[in-house]
Amino acid sequence: MKTYRKPDLNAPRYRSKKLNFTNVEFYDRFIEENPKYSSLSVDKFKEVISVFNGKLWETAVNERDGVELPEQLGNLFIGSCPRKKRHNTNYKMSNELGSKIQFQNWESDNYVAKILYTNYETKYRFKNNEMWSFTGVRDFKRTIARTYPENWKRYILLDNMIKVSRIFRKQKSQDIIKNETEQLLQQYDEFNLD
Repeated sequence: MKTYRKPDLNAPRYRSKKLNFTNVEFYDRFIEENPKYSSLSVDKFKEVISVFNGKLWETAVNERDGVELPEQLGNLFIGSCPRKKRHNTNYKMSNELGSKIQFQNWESDNYVAKILYTNYETKYRFKNNEMWSFTGVRDFKRTIARTYPENWKRYILLDNMIKVSRIFRKQKSQDIIKNETEQLLQQYDEFNLD
């Protein structure tokens, strides 16, 4: 086992800039485009957005196939992936024992949860769709960390070599075949020989 050096908690940190789109300018533009909501206050406007986003990620956590974002923006889902090859340090245990300890993920049979976003299999392509990305909010990440070890078999198992968009393409084709089969079975009459 390698010896573990405690991190310097007082060292300078880099924090990436966060963009917040729920500001007063965004609210003013929304009211300008939708005057029927002019009675809505800024605080209520922000609350509506946060509640809607909360419902989206709760659905992604509870449903195996995730959630399709509105306006054909893509799909968001949780995937089970094999543990990464690099050393994934358990900092709490390493601090206590003084040697480098790796997360073993015994509860989930060495699988880890990943939040995945894809917009390659949407019905309508939009400009610069390859530049879009998704970063989950803290509550979303913590909810997944809490619920994944209990229900890790529920989520889609992903291989390192398969593209995420391929999974959705396969699922769509299976849905189409299933719908066509159901329609044919409804029209089928075994006593009609014509």
